[in-house]
Formats: sequence, structure tokens, C-alpha cells
Amino acid sequence: MMSKPARLQWSVLILTLVMAIGISGCATGPDKDPRDPLEPLNRAVYEFNDVVDRSIVKPLAKGYNAVTPAPVNRGVTNFFNNLDDVQSALNNLLQFKIGRAFSTVGRVVVNSTIGVLGFVDVASNMDLPRYEEDFGQTLGVWGMGSGPFIVLPFIGPSNGRDSVGLVVDWFTDPIQLVEDDAVRWGLRGVDLVDTRADLLNASRVLDQAALDPYSFVRDAFLQRREDQVYDGNPPLE
Repeated sequence: MMSKPARLQWSVLILTLVMAIGISGCATGPDKDPRDPLEPLNRAVYEFNDVVDRSIVKPLAKGYNAVTPAPVNRGVTNFFNNLDDVQSALNNLLQFKIGRAFSTVGRVVVNSTIGVLGFVDVASNMDLPRYEEDFGQTLGVWGMGSGPFIVLPFIGPSNGRDSVGLVVDWFTDPIQLVEDDAVRWGLRGVDLVDTRADLLNASRVLDQAALDPYSFVRDAFLQRREDQVYDGNPPLE
């Protein structure tokens, strides 16, 4: 049975998608990006996420960096990357990238054993590179269009296709196998803070360089996702 925090998160996600669908018919003016027909709503959610980040998540990430030794920090990142590799292996298989799927399975096996549950990335030194894939990318490989750009509360930039993919990614995440709610949500919290800590320098550059951070994030996200779906070789516009 789904826990209360999980139900709350899915309620927020579903509400946002319903709102997005409800206003998707709004006219797009000549100065608007046609990929972003929901821009007014997206900007409001972006500002909300930015307030949450600046007031809660970013200070936690800075504190985490301040008290966590670099080797431990790297080890925590490696641990969660190893869990992500489980999903990557599944999605590589679903995309019929058999060689990459077996390579990623090899990474998980090596790092989960020799690498002590993934805290040490032994596989990268054995010529087993990471091939990061998620279900949103799988849907793209299968031919599903990206849909409109969407900013999800607490989650951030997404699109129609990736929002569907998030549902599958959520339930195939190995952390979901943890039965104890406190431990499961604790792991998700550590993963969030560790990931944000790794992005502190990137967000600093964004704050200093972008005249319109929202547009910068949107364009960078859409370009990156297209690049990921086509493995670095997207079709010419």
C-alpha cells in the first residue's frame, strides 16, 4: 500500500499534469517558444521550486559539503549511481542496446561486490563505462514525442514524455524495495542532498551568467534530453 508521503507526491504530480493539460490549448504568441505553451504556469512553478531550493535544499547541500570529507562524499555519490545503474541496465535492454545492457549489469555486479555496495567505483577502472538511461529516454527511442515542456513541483524541468517516464522510474527504483518507510525516505533525502551538493558550482554559474535563468534552464534541459534520446547524434532540425 502506498505511504502517505508517496500519495502526496503523486497527487502533486497528477495535479500539475491536469493543470498543464487543461491550459495546453492557450494561444502561443509570436514571442513565445512553441515548445513551452505552458510558460506562465511553468514560470510560477519554477519560482516556487527556486524558493524551496534557496531556503531549504541549497543550505542543506552546503552544510553537507562542509561536514562531509571528500572521499565519503564521493562514496555516497557512487552508491546512488550504482542504484541508478540498475535502472539504466533495464532501460538499455528495453531499447535493444544489448551490449550496453550487459556492460551496465557488469558494472552493478562489480561495484556491488568488489566496490562494497557501490561505494567504490571499481567498474570504471575496468573499462565498464556508465550508460545512463531512464524510461523517458526509452519512450523517446520507441518514437514517443517529447510533448510540451513542463516544470514539476519539487522535481523541476520535465516534459510530457518524461513525466510519464517518471512513473515507471519511481517504481523500478531499487530504493522502492526498502520496506521501512523511514529508511526509504531517508535514503531519498540523502540522495537529494548529495545530488544538490554536486551541482552547487553549476548553479553558481547559472546565477551569474544567465539573464533569464528560466529560459536558460528550459533550453539546456530540452537540448540535453534530445541529445540523450539520440545518444549524442540528434537529427538536424
